[in-house]
Amino acid sequence: MIWLTEQFSILSKIFYYLIQVVHMTILISVCAYIVALILGLIFGLGKLSQNKIMKTVSGAYINIFRGVPLLVLIFFFYFGLGKIINLDRFVAGVLAIGICYGAYMAEILRSGILAIDYGQHEAAMSLGMTKWQTMRHIILPQSFRIVVPPAANEFIACLKDSSLVMIIGLREITQAGKEYANQNFLDFQTWLVVGLIYLAMTITLSHVVNIIEKKIAVHGYGVRKDDN
Repeated sequence: MIWLTEQFSILSKIFYYLIQVVHMTILISVCAYIVALILGLIFGLGKLSQNKIMKTVSGAYINIFRGVPLLVLIFFFYFGLGKIINLDRFVAGVLAIGICYGAYMAEILRSGILAIDYGQHEAAMSLGMTKWQTMRHIILPQSFRIVVPPAANEFIACLKDSSLVMIIGLREITQAGKEYANQNFLDFQTWLVVGLIYLAMTITLSHVVNIIEKKIAVHGYGVRKDDN
C-alpha cells in the first residue's frame, strides 16, 4: 500500500510537470495542420488541374513529400535550410510537419473531389457556371463532407508525429519527458505518463471524429449508419 502511494505521488508529479507543456504540443500540431490544409487544397486542386505545369508540380510535391521520412524533413528544415535562412526550432518543426502532411491532405482532397459524380460538373456547366464557380459552389461543399473524417484522422496522426520535433530540441511533451527522466532517473514512470497523455488526447480526438462521421453518415455521406 505504501509502495502504491509512493508511485501515485511520483506519477502525479510527473503529470503536473508534463501538463505544463501540453499547450506547445497542441500549438505545433494546430499550426502544422493549418499549413497542411492550405498546401493540401492548393496541390490537391493542382493535381486535378488541366494545366500541365500545375499538374506536374502538384504531382511532384505529393510524391516527394510522401516518400521522404518526416524525421529527415525536420532535420533538413532545421539543420539544412534553417542555417541558410535562419529558421528557429518552432518554425522549422511546423514547416516540416505541415509540408509532409500537406502531401497526404492533397491526396485526400483529390479523392474527395473525384468521388463526386462528374454529371454534376456537366449540369453546372450547362447552366452557364464557370469551372471555378462549379468547384466552389457545387463540388467542394459536397467533397468537404467526404474528406472531413480522413482529414480529421490526419490531425490525430499529426499530433502524434509532433513528438518528433524533440529531436531538434523543441520543448513539447516528449522533450519535457526526456528531461524529467534524465534528471530524476524515473524512465519507466515518466514514459508511462507521456504515453498516457498522448493516449488521452488521441482517444478524445478519435471520439470527436466518430461523432463527425456519424453526423455525416446521417446525411448520406461517409460511413453508413448500419456500419457503426
